[in-house]
Amino acid sequence: MATAPTDPVPHGARNWSPDELDGFERTTLTMPDASDGPVEVVVVRRCDAPEHAGTRAFLYVHGFGDYFFQQHLADTVQEAGFRFHAVDLRRHGRSLRPHQLPNVTFDVDEYVADVAAAVRLLVDDGVREIVLNGHSTGGLVAVLYAHRGEGRERLSSVVLTSPFLDMNLPAWQERLVEPVLAFAGRFLPKAALGGLSPVYGQSIHADLHGEWRFRTDWKPIEGFPARLGWLRAIHLAQREVERGLAIGVPVLLLHAERSARPRAWQPDANRADIVLDVDDMVRLAPRLGPRVELQAVPDGMHDLVLSSEEPRRRTLDLIRSWLIER
Repeated sequence: MATAPTDPVPHGARNWSPDELDGFERTTLTMPDASDGPVEVVVVRRCDAPEHAGTRAFLYVHGFGDYFFQQHLADTVQEAGFRFHAVDLRRHGRSLRPHQLPNVTFDVDEYVADVAAAVRLLVDDGVREIVLNGHSTGGLVAVLYAHRGEGRERLSSVVLTSPFLDMNLPAWQERLVEPVLAFAGRFLPKAALGGLSPVYGQSIHADLHGEWRFRTDWKPIEGFPARLGWLRAIHLAQREVERGLAIGVPVLLLHAERSARPRAWQPDANRADIVLDVDDMVRLAPRLGPRVELQAVPDGMHDLVLSSEEPRRRTLDLIRSWLIER
């Protein structure tokens, strides 16, 4: 199991440098070495924390094949009076190193440790109240962290956007094929399963059918190849969710109103979750803890904050209201 680093650098001496996103800065955390060598994790924050934020912060955790670039989410969070931070998990985005397979883990507890390290950085910075936001695979990581992660007592609530709580497979494949592949992942962890459908990337990138610009070396349109060991790690983490968690703080789970499975891009791809099955999120929500609120976003996409204007506004309004009312 991965552990958080023993970071001897006091906050006052920590080096924050300008990030590639205007108005943001970054710092790098050195984690214990993993099986593939040295590990670093990058935390990003807004430079202009609101004066009325006090000791309150919001920590964003991205999904598979992703990294933080959603600046308008940070704007909403700071308007609500919270300092905004995001963590690029190991082997993703700013944290990807040349010796690493992109976006791969063989144990989701590695990501839980990354979140724990980011939380401790915030606490060292004087934060006393943290809202943890996880999107997609980051949502799976967030619920496991909130259930049993080191430092989880600092959380005041959890916000999930389209969390990856179950594989988006037909029931017979989840029952028969997924366990076989997960078992094989123990022995052939680096074997490639192939990339994701490019339809989702096409639906969000501004040069194709979307509105957003992002680094395609960190977030390729067709995604990075999934690996058998990654599938096994996700399978085991999702089975833990299936058995039931005990998150002790309020949870807001936002999801698209419906899912779709287009084989090629079509306009409907911009009005539904084409990555995960929202029915899985609804089914598993009660197993997260005793205080889970569900909200569906009509015409929302998988990454709700990248949806078209109306569902995007609805998503940000729900997050803003949640932060203000807590």
